[in-house]
Amino acid sequence: MFHDIPDRIQERMNYLRNLDAADRKDGTPLLQRLRQVPPETGKFLVLIASNVPKGQLIEIGTSGGYSTLWIILSCIKTERKIKTFEVLKEKVHLAKETFKVAQVESYVELIFGDARDYLGKTEEIAFCFLDAEKEYYKACYDLIVPKMVKGAFLIADNAISHEEDLKPMLDQAMMDKRIDSLIVPIGSGLLICRKH
Repeated sequence: MFHDIPDRIQERMNYLRNLDAADRKDGTPLLQRLRQVPPETGKFLVLIASNVPKGQLIEIGTSGGYSTLWIILSCIKTERKIKTFEVLKEKVHLAKETFKVAQVESYVELIFGDARDYLGKTEEIAFCFLDAEKEYYKACYDLIVPKMVKGAFLIADNAISHEEDLKPMLDQAMMDKRIDSLIVPIGSGLLICRKH
């Protein structure tokens, strides 16, 4: 999948990477910055998402759609769709543009709203990528894990870079007998959870 990324997707990924780099240099306020994952995290997401069992693929924290594009590569190969949630209007607008320009709208459902309001009604989660405001991680974890199918994956970003902020959720995940979990040093650190 890494060797045959369609040009339109690769071009949009490059555009978003450049935009993110500019945000980091010019002092754009933290909440407005894209804060997207590095390419190695995106590649890891594709590898996992392309091998999950039947069920829903979700992402919490769309931002400009960069990580979503990586996950969509697996959706193209497996003929699936991802549902992604974003709470900031400006980022929803940018993500809509991303999916249109990359011509992947048929592989994604973008929801403008707080995922926590929807997760209670979401069933059979096969894959979830969590990359949102850190204070919401534990609440999302508590809503996601019971809805995961056997063999499903929950991947949470920033497990190393924000370890102190995420400690309650990380500790819970490491002790949770419903899942196997570990933290891997890819990008900002990923918590990987697999449902029994």
